[in-house]
Amino acid sequence: MSGDLLNLTLRIWRQAGPNAKGAFRDYQLQGVSTHMSFLEMLDVLNEKLLQAGEEPVAFDHDCREGICGMCSLMINGQAHGPDKATTTCQLHMRRFKNGDTIVIEPWRASAFPVLRDLVVDRSALDRIIQSGGFVSVNTGNAPDGNAIPIPGHVQEVAMDGAACIGCGACVASCKNASAMLFVAAKVSQLSLLPQGHPERASRVIDMVAQMDKEGFGSCTNTSECEAACPAEVSVTHIARLNREYFKAMLITEK
Repeated sequence: MSGDLLNLTLRIWRQAGPNAKGAFRDYQLQGVSTHMSFLEMLDVLNEKLLQAGEEPVAFDHDCREGICGMCSLMINGQAHGPDKATTTCQLHMRRFKNGDTIVIEPWRASAFPVLRDLVVDRSALDRIIQSGGFVSVNTGNAPDGNAIPIPGHVQEVAMDGAACIGCGACVASCKNASAMLFVAAKVSQLSLLPQGHPERASRVIDMVAQMDKEGFGSCTNTSECEAACPAEVSVTHIARLNREYFKAMLITEK
């Protein structure tokens, strides 16, 4: 066999629906090119399953360019697989060896219920954004915003928070299934920019309250979320979130 081809065992979580009992199922896949992306490998598996008259494996994907964050998979116990700062669609099969067994699971968090196979419902993150992760006051048009001077170091930190793609890897990798890094990135980004200041206090209180309502766990500062984040969002945003929340609570209690 060519050194560019792999024979693999894929141990994949299969679950017919939200209320169905799921289980791992093993599949043998031969002749996988090391030049394929991980999702292309799953496409090949699904083609073989369809040819055999079996149900294909359901998994999320969209842009396949590392932008949208839809490709949410736990691969051998790691969110998005073994590469750092990489989404699943950017992971290539050359990271694996011939004869490997690859375990593929959906995100594991009570706030992310499994819909089918590897697909989970991440709308809890959308509801957190809807609770306050936006600017609703009149801030003028684009030229008005561009005319406001913002120090370079502040801009860089705000853009670091804005880089979050909402994939949920931070939740899936956290032992408590905490969404603190996601919420912190959104709160931190807007708290640093002048357009976000008018709603600063209400935003952090409402978003944290919605996070708790959705059933996400608490943060215990293990920083696994930062290690799993494909956008490399820093845990320093969590420290800023805590400061913003404390100040907002002081203001609202007066």
